[in-house]
Amino acid sequence: MEFAEVVRRRRMTRAYTSEPVDPALVERALDHATRAPSAGFSQGWAFVVLDTPETVRGFWDAQVDTSAPDRWLAGMMSAPVVVVPCSRRDAYLARYAEPDKRRAGLDDHDESRWPMPYWHLDTAMAALLVLQSVTDAGLGACFFGLVPGRVDAVKDLLGLRDTADEEAPHPIGAITIGHPAPRAAGAPGSASRRRRTPWQEVVHRGRWGAGWEPAEPVGQDV
Repeated sequence: MEFAEVVRRRRMTRAYTSEPVDPALVERALDHATRAPSAGFSQGWAFVVLDTPETVRGFWDAQVDTSAPDRWLAGMMSAPVVVVPCSRRDAYLARYAEPDKRRAGLDDHDESRWPMPYWHLDTAMAALLVLQSVTDAGLGACFFGLVPGRVDAVKDLLGLRDTADEEAPHPIGAITIGHPAPRAAGAPGSASRRRRTPWQEVVHRGRWGAGWEPAEPVGQDV
C-alpha cells in the first residue's frame, strides 16, 4: 500500500471480528515502532503485548467494570490483541547525563527542567507507527487512554512497578489490534460525526495568525 493511502485509510477501529491476528504482523508493527525518533536517541519506550484471551480479559478487568459493557466497550473488548506502549523516563534522564548531552543542561535528573516530557511524546510517535503498520497490513487498530484512577491497577497487572534499582515504564495508553468488524458493529467515532479540519485552516506561514498563502512553485518563471 502506498504511504499516502495508509495515511488516508488510518482510522480508529472500535469493533473486531473473532479472526486471530498473525503474530508476524504484530512483530512487524513493533519493529516499525522502534524506528520512531527519540530525543538523544534515548529510545525510552517499551511495549507490553497481550495476545491471549486470558491476558486481554485481564487488561479489561483492570481497566473497567466489564459486567455490563456498553457498545463501545463491547466492541473494543472483541480485539484479540492489546499492545500497551510505555515510556521510560529514566532512559532520557540517564542519556542526557552522558558527556555528549550535558551541554543541554539537563544532566541533574530534574524532570522539571525539561521543556516537554519527551519520553511520553516519543512513545506516542512510536505508537502511531504501530497504527500505521496495522493499517498497511489491512487490519484495524485503536489507540485510547487508560481510565483515570485505574492506571495503577493496569501497572500492577502488567508488572510495571518500581524497584530499588529501576523505575518502571509508564503506560501512556493502549492499542487494540484486530480484523475490523462491519462499521455498524462498533460505537461511532468522532470522525463520523465531526468535520475533519482542512490543513489549510490550521497552518500558518511565518507566525501564528498569518494563515496560509501558497508559495510560488520552485522553478516557476515570473
